[in-house]
Amino acid sequence: MSTTPNESRDSILNTLRTKSCMKQDVYQRTLAFFEDLKEVLQEITVDLEQAVILHDKRLLVTYQDKGATGCEARVAGDVIIFHMHTNVFKLDQSHSLWKTSYLEDDTMRGYFGVVNVYNFLSDSFRYNRERDLGYLVARIFLNKEGHFFVQGKRQLGFLYNDLESSIMDKGRLRGLLQAIILYVLEFDLLAPPYDQVNQVTVSEMNELSASPVSTGKRLGFRFQADTDEIL
Repeated sequence: MSTTPNESRDSILNTLRTKSCMKQDVYQRTLAFFEDLKEVLQEITVDLEQAVILHDKRLLVTYQDKGATGCEARVAGDVIIFHMHTNVFKLDQSHSLWKTSYLEDDTMRGYFGVVNVYNFLSDSFRYNRERDLGYLVARIFLNKEGHFFVQGKRQLGFLYNDLESSIMDKGRLRGLLQAIILYVLEFDLLAPPYDQVNQVTVSEMNELSASPVSTGKRLGFRFQADTDEIL
């Protein structure tokens, strides 16, 4: 049975009043969360810088604001980039969280703002090595009620996967950011296999300040060198 123009209009208005308003709520909450993230990240880097400089002045820890949707922390030889996506995402329907009572009771809780966290080598930017690889080390998901979970490796995945009980505040945020920094510092640069780098072209060698091969801590975003899966 076809719908009448009035019925279609009512459906549109209902969707705008429910789903579209909810997405605005998620976006505004994510925007406020990202401002808190920048504030807490700056506090952490200042504290670490003041403590570590007394031990070794070569160890630099800095923070840089990159605007409304970005910021970065440089910790010794690593750069950690935080990027807030401006769109709202529905959790993949195959995700196990849809089987929880928290999302079954209100499916609108399954829409999230997302902050992506990337790890690069400081030298990749210092020497403009454009072919160097960066890695997605975590994704922070925040819903309309301020509940959150994290997709990531090792402790980043299993410490922050209880959506129903995890409500974001500055205390939890500080713990999460410290866990990210610790993971990055323990995520080591590995020498590539000899056979992978035993040939280079003349143009590669002539590139100013360029490395003959891409440099990265692992073999790609799938983290093949790690045995544990992203949650």
